[in-house]
Amino acid sequence: MSGTYLGMPAFPAAAREAVNDPTLRGNLRHATRTIRAKRAKAVAEVSDWAALREAGRRIKDHTLRHLERHLVRLEESVTAAGGVVHWAADAEEANRIVTELVKATGESEVVKVKSMATQEIGLNEALEAEGIRAYETDLAELIVQLGRDRPSHILVPAIHRNRGEIRDIFRSEMAGWGRPAPEGLTDTPAELAEAARLHLREKFLRAKVGISGANFMVAETGTLVVVESEGNGRMCLTLPETLISVVGIEKTVPTWRDLEVFLQTLPRSSTAERMNPYTTMWTGTTDGDGPRTFHLVLLDNGRTDTLADQVGRQALRCIRCSACLNVCPVYERAGGHAYGSVYPGPIGAILSPQLRGTGSDIDASLPYASSLCGACYDVCPVAIDIPEVLVHLRERVVQGGPAVRGGNKVVLRPAGGHAAERAAMRAARWAFTRPGALGAGQRLASRTRRFHPRTLPGPGQAWTGSRELPAVPAEPFRDWWQRTRGGKDGAR
Repeated sequence: MSGTYLGMPAFPAAAREAVNDPTLRGNLRHATRTIRAKRAKAVAEVSDWAALREAGRRIKDHTLRHLERHLVRLEESVTAAGGVVHWAADAEEANRIVTELVKATGESEVVKVKSMATQEIGLNEALEAEGIRAYETDLAELIVQLGRDRPSHILVPAIHRNRGEIRDIFRSEMAGWGRPAPEGLTDTPAELAEAARLHLREKFLRAKVGISGANFMVAETGTLVVVESEGNGRMCLTLPETLISVVGIEKTVPTWRDLEVFLQTLPRSSTAERMNPYTTMWTGTTDGDGPRTFHLVLLDNGRTDTLADQVGRQALRCIRCSACLNVCPVYERAGGHAYGSVYPGPIGAILSPQLRGTGSDIDASLPYASSLCGACYDVCPVAIDIPEVLVHLRERVVQGGPAVRGGNKVVLRPAGGHAAERAAMRAARWAFTRPGALGAGQRLASRTRRFHPRTLPGPGQAWTGSRELPAVPAEPFRDWWQRTRGGKDGAR
């Protein structure tokens, strides 16, 4: 990936600030609880949801196992339909390709469909450095852009903002980007949506270049698919003369039949809709219909390295529904900015450290940004076992796993870990291999139990201060067994 957000500390420090913001916590609590309640109701309507979930998992796993074959077929299909395919190994190469393509049109502005891949590589900043202005057209992304902010949610990037804050952003910032906000704008949703519509309409009608991502790419036909709820995607994907799509290689599905599964599970898991309002599909170019020129930029940017990890690769199944964020108790309290990545929440905690490595403080801390409650796995529509990957990545961090990724090179950090934890494990190994010493220690602990503290002393009071130590029994189990059974009945 292009790197962490500038100056981001490790997750615990970033989360501490967020947790102490009552407005942010209120916004997150209201939004996530509302979304997950609606999702649960929408999923409950489907009698074969478990079967759909398993089908999605199998399709994704099969595709990832044979990804090189499906990507070649995708390139052939897109080319045959009149599109041009570009391969980008990393963020720098992808930004260079897109920038050169826009410059070749002679245009100095572009309209964008909401795209996490372009956020991942920092495309807007790369375009701006070359004198090209990118306009976000998704309502939430527009709010983030006007507010000089960062996305904090996969589906609802401005989830951390309330209506009053959005009204103030529109009033103060819209004029600097185009049509100003209407006079007397209030914070009612209808007025805010109308202000955004009027502001964006002139950009849709003027723009000659559109930039998008894609939810899926069908290798069989070379078709790209974008699902959305506002109609801005339809405008960006059909009105410009040139369309450039930047898509991660893992978004490939082999056939149209495979696509059917995800068009059932994605809307219900994300927006809690039976079917998303707008599904736009395009295959290459067609005379007199849509863009005259189409470019597809296939993005690796750490995905091939992630694919090589047999446990961690399941993160590439993700269809970006955001269901895991809405049930995560950590995300609900800390918000998305604390994750230091365009991918927040549980999926970000396993995806970002794999795409970027664990060389920075924030990436090394992300696998620990979870209570391991398992709620994220329960709601995932493609059955990503996020807790399993989190534990796997924690092991990598402790042992000094891949830290910096670049091209095909993986630089390892020196083996490290927590000194106190290693010392405790060595002491436990010594005691468990010496039954006499273990028994003496247990008896000593029982006889002194009245003097034991209720909580664990030392550092980490923010965690241990609210968790009581288990009470030590008056008698060790071994002594009780020897006294009551006399060493009979298979006692050891």
